[in-house]
Amino acid sequence: MEAIGGYFELELRKGEHYHKDAIRLNSGSNCFEYILRARKYEKVYVPYYTCHVIFDVAQRLGVGIAYYHINELLEPVELPELKAYEAFLYTNYYGLKQPCVERLAEKYGKQLIVDNAQAFYANRIEGIDTFYSPRKYFGVPDGGYLYTDPILNEEFPQAESMQRMTHLLRRIEQGAEAGYADYQREEGTLDGSPIERMSKLTDALLRSLDYEKIAQERISNYKVLEEQLGYSNSIHLEMRQGDVPMIYPYLTQDFTLKQKLIANKIYVATYWPNIETSSDFESMLKTNLLPLPLDQRYDQSTAKAIANAIAEYTGGGFAKF
Repeated sequence: MEAIGGYFELELRKGEHYHKDAIRLNSGSNCFEYILRARKYEKVYVPYYTCHVIFDVAQRLGVGIAYYHINELLEPVELPELKAYEAFLYTNYYGLKQPCVERLAEKYGKQLIVDNAQAFYANRIEGIDTFYSPRKYFGVPDGGYLYTDPILNEEFPQAESMQRMTHLLRRIEQGAEAGYADYQREEGTLDGSPIERMSKLTDALLRSLDYEKIAQERISNYKVLEEQLGYSNSIHLEMRQGDVPMIYPYLTQDFTLKQKLIANKIYVATYWPNIETSSDFESMLKTNLLPLPLDQRYDQSTAKAIANAIAEYTGGGFAKF
């Protein structure tokens, strides 16, 4: 029996999960591991341009890896014919590539694995193994959602997340810069961690969110950035109705722009700096893709301020492929 009375805990709205029917685990990478183990895959095709933990998980399990390139639409250049016990993993980039996911599902069926770490709101296609990483969209310490049909006959322990909350709390109290070292350390503790069930803390945080409001704020901010920056953006991705983007992808040939933005406290990440690829386009994504923030912490005035900063710092040039 849980305690009644006494001091208060952190009070959160008692709502529902967005992915109510998914298996709830402790990270997106462990959702991927679950799929590989449950399906008993021997080989998986993965894009060069994706998170290193995908490679790490496959290697740790002894699953063979074959790499493929993506084109300027962030879609596979070539589609291999799969053998039994082989899978094709596709990353739903920035939450804007659901049409490509749908086409791949038609071709590969149950042998497709959809990495929706960057596409929290994208619907799972019936029968297609799909996983999500909510901390890419929300202020939570960890967690992952998994849709898959085969179930591992294992009893996983429940994770605890208190030790990964420091960066979230410090940012509120002391600002983003003060919590960055904590963020890096706490993110690192997830790499290689065993599969566990989602913690009670992360579960409660995720059930407290207003998902509809968050989605509308992200969509609104994306539209502002596209209106202001689309003319100079070297990557053109359509936001369809129903898409809820993670960031606004802005591709520039100005190698100095990222550091200028960071120096002015507009923090943009570098996605997957450790990838090695022979593709000029993928190399350009690694070095010059600016994932501009558009999330629910901000409104249209912030989006316009980001666009104004880019207009001030850039010479107006943009890359051609």
